[in-house]
Amino acid sequence: MNKIINILKEKKSIPLDKFINIALYDKNSGYYMKNNPFGKNGDFITSPLISKLFSEMIALWCISFWEYLGKPKKISIIELGPGEGSLCSDLLETFKNFKEFYKSLDIGLLEISSKLKKIQNNKICNKKVRWINKISEIKNGPIIFLGNEFFDSLPIKQIYKKQNLILEKHVALSNDKKRFKFLYKRINKKFIKYNEILNLSSIKKVVEYPIDAIKYLSDISKKIDKFDGALLIFDYGYFAEGNNSTLQSVKNHKYKNIFSEIGYSDITSHIDFKLFDKVLKKNNLEVKKLTTQNEFLQKMGIVERANMLSKKMTFKSKANLYYRLKRLLNPNEMGELFKVLFAQKKGGKFSLGF
Repeated sequence: MNKIINILKEKKSIPLDKFINIALYDKNSGYYMKNNPFGKNGDFITSPLISKLFSEMIALWCISFWEYLGKPKKISIIELGPGEGSLCSDLLETFKNFKEFYKSLDIGLLEISSKLKKIQNNKICNKKVRWINKISEIKNGPIIFLGNEFFDSLPIKQIYKKQNLILEKHVALSNDKKRFKFLYKRINKKFIKYNEILNLSSIKKVVEYPIDAIKYLSDISKKIDKFDGALLIFDYGYFAEGNNSTLQSVKNHKYKNIFSEIGYSDITSHIDFKLFDKVLKKNNLEVKKLTTQNEFLQKMGIVERANMLSKKMTFKSKANLYYRLKRLLNPNEMGELFKVLFAQKKGGKFSLGF
């Protein structure tokens, strides 16, 4: 990518998070700004594209949370990074069956890619849906924030401890200026979380610090604290303390070298859910136990719903239904790899699915 090369000729190196940000979100050449990476013909497939039952369970969860709040006359759902729009489209399909809830509903889609906005708009086409660029645009509530594979797409810093030094991973050009390479530089002690990084480095070989994700969590927490509401996120990640790099690049459903197709392949990392838990609690939210996608969807009744639908299906349709359900729930597929986190206002007692 020419933009990164030009920056590196001038600055010699840039931190990993800056490199990822340009590769994914540069207005002219960023991966998410010019591509539709979702689906069978894209680079990866998400749960809403595997089965509408996934979206249906989330819709029922949202309606239940609204009932828990006392059925307010207005409620907003903000989807973080709505992809190609399938989750929102499917949610609306279910919501329409609950007239009182649907009447109170307002949906905001947080999306910065004009390419994806067009795709979403064509798929959704509903007056209840609007697009926002920043969390700060939200002026009332209560609010349910939904994120499916949103946070894993945000840039991270990678920090290592070597003897008594704290080093940060940077990207630089090779000596012949034709290739990219990683190098490690002393972390700037002015970095706002230096002491926290120092503590994490004492127990972890690699600290993956999701600086943008933490900012989003902080902004979301403030809105929930002010207007009431909830945050429900699905993403691939881990509960236990990680100790290795999870940075990876994906193209056509296969893993690639991170430098091989910059701007044409996804760059992602696993979520440290324990860190998210700490950040949200620090921001005065109540966090229910962290769980897996398998456990959450089963507690929401996805198997019973599938069994009910299958009674009127042909053998072929039934086989397809259960094949897709298996992909969502199987521990060797998305069931255990994907985790679910739910946070609500301090003192909240809602616990459906957890």
